[in-house]
Amino acid sequence: MTTKTIAYETVIGLEVHAQLSTKSKMFCSCSADYANTAPNTHVCPVCLGMPGVLPVINKRAVELTMMTALALNCTINEYTKFDRKNYCYPDLMKGYQISQFDTPISVRGFLNIEADGQKKKAGITRVHLEEDVAKLIHRVGFDGVSYSLMDVNRSGVPLMEIVGEPDLRSPEEARQYLMKLHTILQYVGVSTANMEEGSFRCDANISIRPVGTTQLLAKVEVKNMNSFRAVFRALEYEANRQRETLENGERLVQETRGWVEEEGKTVSQRSKEFAHDYRYFPEPDLPPMNISRQWVEKISAELPELPETRRDRFMSEYGLPLYDANLLTATKTMAEFFEACAETGKPENLSLLLRAKQISNWLLGEFSRLCNATATEVDKTKITPEMLGELIGLTQKGAISGPAAKQVFETMFFTGKSANTIVIESGLSQISSTCELENIAAKIIADNPQAVKDYKAGKETALKFLIGQMMRVSKGRANPQITTELLKNKLEGK
Repeated sequence: MTTKTIAYETVIGLEVHAQLSTKSKMFCSCSADYANTAPNTHVCPVCLGMPGVLPVINKRAVELTMMTALALNCTINEYTKFDRKNYCYPDLMKGYQISQFDTPISVRGFLNIEADGQKKKAGITRVHLEEDVAKLIHRVGFDGVSYSLMDVNRSGVPLMEIVGEPDLRSPEEARQYLMKLHTILQYVGVSTANMEEGSFRCDANISIRPVGTTQLLAKVEVKNMNSFRAVFRALEYEANRQRETLENGERLVQETRGWVEEEGKTVSQRSKEFAHDYRYFPEPDLPPMNISRQWVEKISAELPELPETRRDRFMSEYGLPLYDANLLTATKTMAEFFEACAETGKPENLSLLLRAKQISNWLLGEFSRLCNATATEVDKTKITPEMLGELIGLTQKGAISGPAAKQVFETMFFTGKSANTIVIESGLSQISSTCELENIAAKIIADNPQAVKDYKAGKETALKFLIGQMMRVSKGRANPQITTELLKNKLEGK
């Protein structure tokens, strides 16, 4: 008798926290720019949680949350309020966090994603606003005793939470959802969304269930994922772990697990067999807010062009293929750099569509390669749109060859010198003189009798070999068209 194997599907919902780019904290006037500052220097009685202090709502934080909600197709509630979320933890001096419970700023949104070759609409439950907590730093002393330090600088920084519906069915869908959300936040300008600095943080709820059923098995919350790659790997590991647990006849438990990057696995942190009772109640020190339609319309008018709209425009206006347009609009800085290049230093006799494709090739090719290799942000490089325009102009006029252009571009990237300057200093101008190229061609033919014999025997690859030798001898400066024609004529006795 054989045992039927049960097929399970994965169910994932993401909770994303993003620190908002405001000048001051959520409920006090302390600076929210705490990165690289001495511990406990951006603090006051309010964010220290002293008795008797009164919080004041940061209006700009509310507006940035509304902007995000509108970009995510959410409905803005006309009435909203803040609540006290009560729990005890060392990084929460007050013993409660000011958050939002039953009447958040916005609800019922969605995000269009594409993963595993399929398009889908992933629901968003709500976008609400709260305050961040202090930061605990765990150390081990010389005597081997562990202890913790607390930096309150982060406490009270405006924190926006985006709660997704459990609509994701694979780790790849989760990664694409997160990347798309990250891009939107940067486009709208509400957050730096830097995962390494902790301004963009993700927790994932993952369960499995038998295919064809709606009853989820134990829900596991996964934490400590600080990159898109980590989210994918953690969820992939956890989905497999849950399946293997059931296949081994063991019981799944509801718990919180942490991702250990170095070991490539999740580990149990604490049980969550029973829901935590946060004892929410309305924040007595803050009045409810009424959000007027006029306010919503004003915020909506401030929204910039969003990634999908810009991608579609790049395809229609510049004639770019979908692949190029998707990559160029994946980050706001790359999209802006591309458009600046398209509008700068247009060479004669080159159509906008052809120029746009050439710019795209450079940005997605050599430019991205060097940025990745040096961990340099697009807008922090030494290359300007004007410099790239100049280089494209030189190649279009035939002043330098393709291989030489790559050398020039790399030198531009590291030195910030103009293409013209580098060409002159390095002697990389293209050789188009028929007389000079004939001399080189004659020597190449004389030095490679076997290749000549192969070409005359009908082997076209022999011609490519001889062209390659011409390029080697000329250090990439030989004009490819003239070189090809010269070699053919000489080989065929013309």
